[in-house]
Amino acid sequence: METLDKSTVQILINKAFEMLNFSYVPYSRYTVGAALLAKNGTVYTGCNIENASFGVTNCAERTALFKAVSEGVKEFKAIAIVGGPQKKVAGICAPCGICRQALREFCDMDFTFILAKSKTEYELYSMKDILPQSFKPDGEIGATQRA
Repeated sequence: METLDKSTVQILINKAFEMLNFSYVPYSRYTVGAALLAKNGTVYTGCNIENASFGVTNCAERTALFKAVSEGVKEFKAIAIVGGPQKKVAGICAPCGICRQALREFCDMDFTFILAKSKTEYELYSMKDILPQSFKPDGEIGATQRA
């Protein structure tokens, strides 16, 4: 897992909480905010954005990732994620499978997920923990090797 100091973790959590205010969720009413830390130190934020055509909906994690990649940044250290109904975070909000794989495209197995229950309570997971059998386009496998 990437080594992160507590102040960096706190900054990411705070930014993820701020993003709850920008979620567009008229259907689920479930807000999600994310703050993605690039290896160059830049933080990219995202919120979830729903659409009447559900396939067009985008998660907070991918919103942050796509913003970064669209600006040429493709190396990341960590992401903080918070979520809950109507901006009320009651527990951890883990990323969906699509977001896990989208992040894996650009992140190594030491990438850190910060899943916050509140501004002071959180759990840390590595990519290896959260997507153990992942794959990358170059054939690199996460926790195991192909037979």
